[in-house]
Amino acid sequence: MPNRRQVLMQLTAATAASGTVLMPYRLRADGHSGDVFDTTVGQVTVHPISHASMVLQVPAGTIYVDPVGGAALYDGLPEPDLILITHEHADHYDPPTLAALVGSETQIIANPAVQAQLDHPATVLANGESVLWEGAGILAIPAHNLTEGRLQFHPPGRDNGYVIDLGGYRIYISGDTEDVPEMRALQGIDLAFVCMNLPFTMDAEAAADAVREFAPRVVYPYHYRGRDNGTQDPAEFAEMVGDASEVRLGPWYS
Repeated sequence: MPNRRQVLMQLTAATAASGTVLMPYRLRADGHSGDVFDTTVGQVTVHPISHASMVLQVPAGTIYVDPVGGAALYDGLPEPDLILITHEHADHYDPPTLAALVGSETQIIANPAVQAQLDHPATVLANGESVLWEGAGILAIPAHNLTEGRLQFHPPGRDNGYVIDLGGYRIYISGDTEDVPEMRALQGIDLAFVCMNLPFTMDAEAAADAVREFAPRVVYPYHYRGRDNGTQDPAEFAEMVGDASEVRLGPWYS
């Protein structure tokens, strides 16, 4: 398995000839310092944690997305004001990690299947539903498989992706999904996190094709290790995205 430096070198070489805008997530000596985006609503900082887990610092507070892997992974980061959970699979929902991270003021938003398992109060959002959190709109986007033979992984109507609208700066988190029509129909997305792995979600070609259609300003490929040779190559994804979006990489597997 190549290390992260080798991966970044390979990605840079693979995309240079195509003219793709690909921004490697910077190697950092200070642990959890993140990628900072200066936006019209204030700074947004992205902290990739692992695979499907991330921390977003936004003007409204600190958002943990699908926190798993133990609380130690989040040492040095602000405590969560909001936790978003997309669905019940173990790489997205881990009760011991959640219990260790939730504070007395932490709010949780989850899909109905996860909410039914929680010991902590939560706001439940089904596909298409929305809620306001600290002035930010949170919209649940359908996240499911489309391909015959994969529907058992993420059946329609169960799981969520999310759009976070900070009042003019919009963030899309795909969760586990294929390129569903609701993803392709998104508009005005500034920052996106798009999954790709087989057999559980979609391949890099489908992910890149969807990104070219809804054209976020910046996109991070994530959740791209799969099973049975189903791991997807973020360099190939970046090449296929081309100049439709700026592709950034995070250390999801470092």
